[in-house]
Amino acid sequence: MNFNGLHLKTQQHFLNQMKVKQIQVSGVQSPETARARVLIIYTGGTFGMTHDASGALIPFDFSSIVEHLPTIRNLGLAFTVFSFEKPIDSSNVSPEHWKLLADVINNNYVEHDGFVILHGTDTMAYTASALSFMLEGLNKPVILTGAQLPIIDPRSDARENLITALEIAAAKRDGCAIVPEVCIYFDYELLRGNRSKKVESMQFDAFDSGNYPALAKAGVKIDYNYGAIRKMDKRELALHTKLDSSIAILKLFPGISEQVVQSVFSNTSLKAVILETYGSGNAPTIPWLITSLEQAVKRGVIVVNVSQCPGGMVVQGKYETSKELMKAGVLSGADMTTEAALTKLMVLLGSYDAETCKRLVEQNLAGELSS
Repeated sequence: MNFNGLHLKTQQHFLNQMKVKQIQVSGVQSPETARARVLIIYTGGTFGMTHDASGALIPFDFSSIVEHLPTIRNLGLAFTVFSFEKPIDSSNVSPEHWKLLADVINNNYVEHDGFVILHGTDTMAYTASALSFMLEGLNKPVILTGAQLPIIDPRSDARENLITALEIAAAKRDGCAIVPEVCIYFDYELLRGNRSKKVESMQFDAFDSGNYPALAKAGVKIDYNYGAIRKMDKRELALHTKLDSSIAILKLFPGISEQVVQSVFSNTSLKAVILETYGSGNAPTIPWLITSLEQAVKRGVIVVNVSQCPGGMVVQGKYETSKELMKAGVLSGADMTTEAALTKLMVLLGSYDAETCKRLVEQNLAGELSS
């Protein structure tokens, strides 16, 4: 691959800096005869685990993917494969890994028709949400997938998830990508990345997007929900890799104490709080809670109201219990997931002043909330 024309020494410098390695996969289509080129990034997770001599699970050598999945040869695709030098459990994913993924996609954007990221399930929705805001002007598919069982397991869901994710990443209609956005493909459904949540740890249907319909369902053929898919963006790809994680998540519960709330808001480095409220955005009208919120907002802290419910949306002012939040200066997160609200704020805080962040956080930037 040529990294947009970078010479060999610069390519190697890039790889060293990014702590990823390119893996040669034999037995697949050549770029000259392939119907599409797809870049695969293997980060780690359950998908690529195998057993060592003692029987313990360890990351497998991704160069042997064709041995585990011989049908990959029949897709007619050419692949470029990168792997994290040290594959990680997704519980250890951080904003630095999101920057790495965004940089790899950006540096390989021109030569590839689509991208597939193999990722652990625990934080997949966070990564998908983050990338949707970091890759502004995206016009190609970025599909995250993984598995609940390792690919070596006879009952593994890894094979179908990867094969279909690759098909979707390569799919075009009238010469343009069918799904030009960041998505999660899992258990026969394609979901918008920044609308998704992990909802299951013991079943194969690990993800759901309660406030938005599936973008596609895979059966005998892949049925695309064209009306739900984002339209092609006329802008060129622009990266936002400056992230600010000076954010807290405060989940309300009956009996929450003033000391607990104050321990969050007393943090002087705090720039934003995601307030997880009840139902359609309701919170207790306890005077000390409202006062704490008012004081934080006056101090410049951005407070965004999202619902604890997996479906539905915040409608501030619908009930008396949410009117007080409006008066205190709390912003509505509408039907955003906590994952989307968190990563959106990280990106906004990294690029804009507080007033601009307040304005943009309530706007639909990447399909994360309903207009």
